[in-house]
Amino acid sequence: MSENILEVRHLVKKFGDIEVLKDIAFSVKKGDVICVIGASGSGKSTLLRCINMLETVSGGQILFHGEDIMSGKLSVPEYRMKVGMVFQNFNLFYNMTALKNCMAGLRLVLKKDKESARKTAIDYLDKVGMAPYINARPRQLSGGQQQRVAIARALSMEPEVLLFDEPTSALDPQMVGEVLAVMRKLATEGLTMVIVTHEMAFARDVSNRVVFMNDGIIYEEGAPEQIFNNPQKQETKDFLSRFMNG
Repeated sequence: MSENILEVRHLVKKFGDIEVLKDIAFSVKKGDVICVIGASGSGKSTLLRCINMLETVSGGQILFHGEDIMSGKLSVPEYRMKVGMVFQNFNLFYNMTALKNCMAGLRLVLKKDKESARKTAIDYLDKVGMAPYINARPRQLSGGQQQRVAIARALSMEPEVLLFDEPTSALDPQMVGEVLAVMRKLATEGLTMVIVTHEMAFARDVSNRVVFMNDGIIYEEGAPEQIFNNPQKQETKDFLSRFMNG
């Protein structure tokens, strides 16, 4: 068995008196493509935000190669270089071109020289099909194109794990396919990904593990064929019947 890149142990997150995540536990190994599914409000995005240290956890541990990320031994910028995130609403710098968006982290965080940062950024923009648009600013791009730039920006840092928080939910239906196609390609190339998604066909076809969350708890997890074809919990069956027949 390969070692865990990430391990979540007994994770709890509270907002005031409301417990949003309750005793969450799961692990991520190299090459895993894990899709986290569940109704809105089930805690999926909060889980990713805790893993990326955008939220302070209320209890439990998140281990990166066995090291507790809350221990302070790894700085937050260093950790986020290794565990990147792609957001629902792109989070691009609107005053920068696609190229400069992808170069920013390479220059500021990794301290790469301008030429090597430019080359890396262009390579990853090309990988997601955005090389023709390197000089475009976000407002000149469609939502799907902006999200592909955001993916290229995250990939430029060459993370060990990439987290995706509902990467297609802000897109028009015709743009969803172009973003999912990029993600499918990354999965076939062995990128380790944790993806919160409402795209059930994508979760079924691309992931090697599906995690179903409900009410801040992991109710069920397993191989996609097991979760989609033979769910064990009634809550999973109810959720999937709404989604697959909706």
